[in-house]
Amino acid sequence: MGIHLNFSKRQLKRFVTGLLLITVISLNISAGLASYSKKYLIPMGSAVGINLQSEGVMVVGVPEILADGKSMSPARGAGLSAGDIITQIGTQHVSTNEDLKAAIEKLDGSPVSVKVTRGTNVLQLKVIPHKTDDGRCELGLWMRDGIAGIGTLTFYDPQTGVFGALGHAVNDNETGIIIPLRAGSVMRSFVTDVIHGKAGMPGQLRGTFNNEQVLGSLTQNSSCGIFGIMGENDLISGKKPLQIAELSEIKTGPATILSNVAGTDVEEYKVEITRIYTGAESVGRSMMLSITDPQLIAQTGGIVQGMSGSPILQNGKIIGAVTHVLINDPTRGYGISIVSMLDSIADDTNKKAA
Repeated sequence: MGIHLNFSKRQLKRFVTGLLLITVISLNISAGLASYSKKYLIPMGSAVGINLQSEGVMVVGVPEILADGKSMSPARGAGLSAGDIITQIGTQHVSTNEDLKAAIEKLDGSPVSVKVTRGTNVLQLKVIPHKTDDGRCELGLWMRDGIAGIGTLTFYDPQTGVFGALGHAVNDNETGIIIPLRAGSVMRSFVTDVIHGKAGMPGQLRGTFNNEQVLGSLTQNSSCGIFGIMGENDLISGKKPLQIAELSEIKTGPATILSNVAGTDVEEYKVEITRIYTGAESVGRSMMLSITDPQLIAQTGGIVQGMSGSPILQNGKIIGAVTHVLINDPTRGYGISIVSMLDSIADDTNKKAA
């Protein structure tokens, strides 16, 4: 099971960001990371608030019947499904729920073309809106244009200002699809309490944050983590950069993780690397680890949601980040290598350049 961000849907309207130039920045962030032999990064471990807005509006549900209880959903009839990203209605571009609402308010009941992204395909679907008795038009969709929650910073590059977090993508809760990033930010967070992990019931960190304490801007949401740009701040001050480990240097045996499971304090905890994955088995994971630190087990029960991104250290080097927990044993989980995270940044930059 992935350690997904601890999101509350009711929070979505509370977190708004106005960060600009995100496309320009993302073209340059890997200047110091594309070649990272003997690269030094600062291991973090701080819990942060994460606010992410999607490029387009994601369909999270398509009901069969509208709210009146008798009319069929026009969207379902036209072939829209959960996971589709709506980017245009008629001639109006759609990036947010507000854009979507404004576009629908202009409809008069005539058939309208809806442009959606479905995986790697772009489709044009024709929808015939339902017109209510009071003259409003409805498409029959449940939508989301952003998400907010708590995760953990993995590293900061003092040379480029690049940071990485989570070690896995931010996915939509209902559809499991990676949310296409339009804009986003990371913010200061305070961990207030922990729901302990138990067999069959993953735990989670609970915390508070707000958009007035922005630390940095997001530039990438990928299967290997989220990445962005962050300026110097007190979370970084005084921390020593460590060399990253190549894949061949990661060994089974003792290691540690840095994690923030109370307040703002980052502590180092003992773990054991029990298996290294190679070849086809390494897709989405590089290693298995077990929590061996009695203090962390007492505090959390093991690995809990919100700890995604906790950096893993071994022999004085950064080897990766915690990403997943085993549902039936919260003391065990998976990690991704730091090399895989850095490769993801380079791959994304190459795609943009192309």
